[in-house]
Amino acid sequence: MMYRLPGYPEIDEIVLCQVTKIFPNSVFVDLLEYEGKSGIVHISEVSPGRIRNLRDFVSLGRQIVCKVLRIDRERGHIDLSLRRVNSTQRGEKLEQIKQELKAESLVKNLSTKLKTPFEKLYDQISKLILKEYSYLYPCFKEVAAGEITLAKLGFDKQLAAELEVAIIEKFRPKKVLIAGEIKVQSYAPQGVEQIKKLFSTLEKISETIKLSYLGGGRYKVMIEDFDYKSGEKTMKKIEEILSKFNDKFSVAVLERGKNE
Repeated sequence: MMYRLPGYPEIDEIVLCQVTKIFPNSVFVDLLEYEGKSGIVHISEVSPGRIRNLRDFVSLGRQIVCKVLRIDRERGHIDLSLRRVNSTQRGEKLEQIKQELKAESLVKNLSTKLKTPFEKLYDQISKLILKEYSYLYPCFKEVAAGEITLAKLGFDKQLAAELEVAIIEKFRPKKVLIAGEIKVQSYAPQGVEQIKKLFSTLEKISETIKLSYLGGGRYKVMIEDFDYKSGEKTMKKIEEILSKFNDKFSVAVLERGKNE
């Protein structure tokens, strides 16, 4: 992993470490996110209860997630805990690192395309992004979503254009499609106008809705969203509006899964 921060971590920060030495009463580790920083995990902070052999819990070269307990800047000592990291914190940190490695992989592929040394390109990109973000990945995610442009972070136009294309190709969320068919009939005196008003109301629910006329009182409805859950919420709103349309003169029903 190329990602490195200067200085020291904060107290209570969750950090990724790699085991470098194992002694009878302590484990020495390198802090992988901090340049040149190492720390120690005392046997009492490895796991609750009595420990007969530390090697039953850790091994040389293994990556572990720890919590920062104390920092002695004068002596350069960092005390860490393995046992005080819960499963949620561990999972979040590992996911964070996983996503950052994806971001680094993107930069590496771009360096090959641009015929630029990976380390040089990574330094160029990270110096600008890490002024505003803790990691590359959150920035890349916002670029993919169209929330920011790299030009605003100080990138030159050529590099910004190349990097944004690569980011969008790799990180843009894939859309999900939810389909259905609406069947509507009305024998009310103003039935045609009521149906027009109904579909005008449906279209205003969300920009993710696409309606098209199939003929014979049948309409195709397609919801294209980045998230299945939000797409389902939109479909539920459609069903609620259709149910209010129904009376003794008019009927509107939605059949799910239709995609003709």
